[in-house]
Amino acid sequence: MLYNNLTVNEKGHLAIGGLDAVELAAEYGTPLYVLDEDVIRANCRTYVNAMHEYFGPESAPLFASKALCFKGIYPVVQSEGMCVDVVSPGEIFTAVAAGFPASKMFFHGTNKTDADIEYGVSQGIGYFVVDNLNELEVLNKVASEQGVIQNVLLRLTCGLDPHTLEAINTGKVDSQFGVPIDTGQADEFVRTALSCEYIEVAGFHSHVGSQIFESDSFNRQAEILIEYAARMNKETGFELKALNIGGGLGVRYTEKDPLLDIPGRIAEIAEHLKGACEKCDMDMPAVFMEPGRSVVANAGVTLYTTGGTKEVKGYRNYVTIDGGMTDNPRFALYKAEYTVLNASRMGEAADYECTVAGRCCESGDRIAEDIKIAEPERGDVIAVLTTGAYNYSMASNYNRVPRPAMIMISDGEARLVVRRESYEDLIKNEI
Repeated sequence: MLYNNLTVNEKGHLAIGGLDAVELAAEYGTPLYVLDEDVIRANCRTYVNAMHEYFGPESAPLFASKALCFKGIYPVVQSEGMCVDVVSPGEIFTAVAAGFPASKMFFHGTNKTDADIEYGVSQGIGYFVVDNLNELEVLNKVASEQGVIQNVLLRLTCGLDPHTLEAINTGKVDSQFGVPIDTGQADEFVRTALSCEYIEVAGFHSHVGSQIFESDSFNRQAEILIEYAARMNKETGFELKALNIGGGLGVRYTEKDPLLDIPGRIAEIAEHLKGACEKCDMDMPAVFMEPGRSVVANAGVTLYTTGGTKEVKGYRNYVTIDGGMTDNPRFALYKAEYTVLNASRMGEAADYECTVAGRCCESGDRIAEDIKIAEPERGDVIAVLTTGAYNYSMASNYNRVPRPAMIMISDGEARLVVRRESYEDLIKNEI
């Protein structure tokens, strides 16, 4: 099985954290997001412990809210010692509503509006990750009006290509994110920030991409940023106190994906970072990382009910489900691969080759193509693994399909954390 919290029970059904997936589908309905809280907590501890060990006690992982944002996730990551990364006022509002302190939030975004900035400052955001000179100017003005000195990290791009999907590559010079070092524009960015009366520049932020399994990109990024900080120190007196190296470590969606040694990767990055600091005669800064996918993805399974099969002779077989791109748009966006199981027939041979198609009136509404599962009958429960990240957070109401419910399981118990949308919910804002 792809992950060790997934088993097959005596009924021949898929079990998630010891609970029967078919029974969960019957009790809560489908489509259904299932999150294993124990897996999330274990992933949080892996990051917290490794970062403290290799980067020092002032360093910390930030849970990237964009991967999975709902009220119930914040008490979990907070209790495990993580800060959070937020990219919109909506994420800030959700986290604050859940009781998470704004002082432990890092606020990203390429185009923060004036209202976004005013809201973030008023909430007491710990760090703004400033993307550009326009934002810097407005943030300094807002901070002065609210009478605060705002801590910031300046987002820089290092010109690195981690050879991941173009849609999730963020480190190249030609990027919509941050200010590039290679073109010389970062120099003006840093100097201007240091001159702002109501801005305290704590350090830099950079992000190279997502679904990265090797440490080379992170290692080179650390070296570039430390060398750049050393040059800025000589030219301006700036002292690097904090360095956010982003997120992006990969997870297993299928058996062909490697099982990543996260502590090992963090140890490698730390070794390169310390070496760069020693070479440049600099003190080691506090280090932050932004894991999102690698905290919640493998904790999630989405359950569907199949409407049966359809054979197009000479072409392919289709298995239709009661969800699809509305609850998981990743295949439609970039042909993301998944492991798909017939949760109702785990004891039977997985020899039925098929394409899993969603319910939307859209030819691109598919979850997987040309896979093999146990041949389903109408009413069987289909499970799609590794759906804890970028599924609920990217869900839509296309075709007026209500978004699914979500449950969390822990210690053999399940609880509802997001109720299923009703048809009334779909029109509640319409006049």
